[in-house]
Order: sequence, then C-alpha cells, then structure tokens
Amino acid sequence: MTATAETQTEPADLDKYCCETARRAKAASVELAQVAGETKIAWLRRSADLLRQRIDTLQAANQLDIEAAPKYGLTDAQVDRLRLTPERIEGVAAALEEVATLSDPIGQVIDSTIRPNGLTINKTRVPLGVVFFVYESRPNVTADAAAICVKAGNAVILRGGKEAIHSSQAIVKLLHEAAAEIGIPADAVQLVQTTNRDAVGHFLQLSEFIDVAIPRGGEGLIRRVAAEAQMPVIKHFAGNCHVYVDAAADLEMARAIVINSKCHRMGVCNAAESLLVHADVASEFLPPLAKALHRHEVELRGDERTCELLDTATLASEEDYAAEFLGPIMSVSLVGSVTEAIEHINRYGSGHTDAIVTNDLATSEQFASGVDSSAVMINASTRFNDGGEFGLGAEIGISTDKFHARGPCGIESLTSYKYVVHGNGQVRK
Repeated sequence: MTATAETQTEPADLDKYCCETARRAKAASVELAQVAGETKIAWLRRSADLLRQRIDTLQAANQLDIEAAPKYGLTDAQVDRLRLTPERIEGVAAALEEVATLSDPIGQVIDSTIRPNGLTINKTRVPLGVVFFVYESRPNVTADAAAICVKAGNAVILRGGKEAIHSSQAIVKLLHEAAAEIGIPADAVQLVQTTNRDAVGHFLQLSEFIDVAIPRGGEGLIRRVAAEAQMPVIKHFAGNCHVYVDAAADLEMARAIVINSKCHRMGVCNAAESLLVHADVASEFLPPLAKALHRHEVELRGDERTCELLDTATLASEEDYAAEFLGPIMSVSLVGSVTEAIEHINRYGSGHTDAIVTNDLATSEQFASGVDSSAVMINASTRFNDGGEFGLGAEIGISTDKFHARGPCGIESLTSYKYVVHGNGQVRK
C-alpha cells in the first residue's frame, strides 16, 4: 500500500496490513537496539536539517490538511494547532536537536554487583522494543514521538489523527530520507497510512510484535486504547489537578500559585481544576482571589460555605469536583484540615498533579505522603509537572499509572533493563 500527500489509498486487507507493519517494526527494533548512540544523534540532526530545508514541501502538505479541516468540524483553535508555519517548523527541528543532546540510556549500567563466586551482575538499560503511539491532530507530535522513541532505541508505529495525515506523511518522509542516509533501520519509524479507525483495534491485538501502547489525546481515545490493548499501556485519563491552600500558607504566594496553576494555560492536563482552602483562612483569601480569577473570566463552583463567602460562586455538583474542565471553570471546597484535603483529592482527583501551599513542614510532608498522585508540588504551581521543567528533556506524555512509568515520561521511561552477567567459567553447584 502506498500513500502520498495527494492521494490516500486504503489497504485491501486491513488486518494483513497492520500485521505486516507491526512485524516490520519488530524486526527493525532488534536492529535498532544495536545501533550506536552516535548514529541516532546523526539521524536526529540530519532530520532537523531536512525539516529546515523543505519548509515549502511541509507547508504544501499542511495546506491540504488546513483545507480539509472544515469537513472534520475543527474549531478555529484546532485549525491553528494544526497549522505549520515556518516558525513552528523551526520549533520542530530545534526539538529534534534537543533530543539529540540527551544522554543515550541504552547500555547504561543501572547497578552492578560482584557475587562471592566472582560473577559480575550488571543491571543494564535496554529498549522496550516497539511502541504503538496513538495521538490526535498536532503534526509536531509526529516528529517529537519518533525522535524520543528512536533515541531510546525503540521502533515506533505512529497513528496520528486523520486531520493531520498529509502533514504527518510529509514529516515521516523526511525522517525516512535521513534514516536512509545515516543508517537507521527503514522501519524504525512507520506512520499508519490508513485513517480507518478500525486499524487502531487491529494494532492493539498484536502483542506478539508491539511491546507497549501509548495514547495521547482526549479521554475517549485513551479509554478505548486501555480497554482494547493486549499489551501494556502508558496513559493518563484526565488531569483533575488540585491546589490546597493551608492555614499556614503565605496567602500572597498562594494567590500567585492558584492563578498560575489555573490560568497560565487552561486547556492542558497539568492545569488546576480544583481549589481547596482551609476554613481558617477562607474569608481572608477567597474574596480577593475570586476577583483576580474573575479578571481571567474563571467561573467558580463551590460548596455552600464558599457560596456564602462569594456572591459570584455557584453551587457545585458532585460531578464538578471530579471534572477536568480544560477551560475557565474551577471547583472550590473549604476543608478543616490537611487530612480532609488529602481525602478530598484522593476521592475526586485523577492522580495527575496536586499542590499544597503552606509554611508548615510537617503539613507539607503529610500532604506529600498522603496524596496518591504522579507529582506533588509544595509551594509551586501544578504547571511544573512537565518533562522539560523536570529536567528530563523531551517527554512522550505524562502517566498516572504506577507500572511501568509514572509522571512525565522521558527517554528513560521508554526503556527496560536486563541483567548481563559476566563470569570466568563458574558453574552452579
């Protein structure tokens, strides 16, 4: 089956196409695991060069996606995220170069011991194998995901949204051109060429070839992948993140943290959706905060005590406390202790990111140990739960799972390990 930026050819046998794609990825992953780190770096840098050299080609392909956007019902904001400008293409190229600078984890000895019988046992980092990456319509993600997977020694099957198919095809074509020049296996990066939604289901059954699935997008997509996958899934369903303002908080610091956590970017998974305030400081803290949030057009939905303090707040429902609004709405609840705050978060939260503002060390330690989330912030914005901000470099997503990875998933999250044992003739007695 072939596809170009001008035509879209569907496979005659979808199951056969998916199996063959996954089989080739598995073979490529074995070869890629033996590729030197310098070769992967050269591929990333050459790919960045080609992106810069072929801006016109990329924009021509992207224009096909922009013109098709109305039939998919995309909003103006969604079309803007889809658009590839010269500045954005430069950003994609720069991101590949950033991945190139990251330390290569493959072959790293995590731990080493020498046994009494003389055996040297090295716990050594290795690739996961084949990643099936399912994502929605942002063409830069195509390049980002390919870069981080290959840098970690993994072959990747990319299943992007139909809305960006031409842009993704053009990007992957350049990645393949660089791979052929540098010596990266041709099938280390494969883009699923069909937009048929049934293809996702086929790939999710191929656990003999695919080692892990990573969905990145809306909750519906992620839940579908988690339900159907026959291989492990790295995921998070939602980002209902909390900020708890303790009785011992610096209230000016708390105001700044709440505003940043909620308003810096409202449509992202690490934006705060819920606010908890200790009852002892609520009357002093909430009214000026509400005015500040009002300037950002944020609607507050609170419990009865919140509504008594704030004329502008409306009564929250049970669903509001569990919601990921991804917009200018925030739930508010008053609590009597950090214990109540922890109970509220663990009941309604999504295990993503939760913050406490307090000057009490014991309270902060209780919060950090009691809240079951991938990241706990103490006197800092929830917006910092990000691979780049954590110093991990590029990330492929944020996981709320506890196995195999949790929190921002950078290069090392896309690896496993094996034990490599060195002896000099030992036999077991």
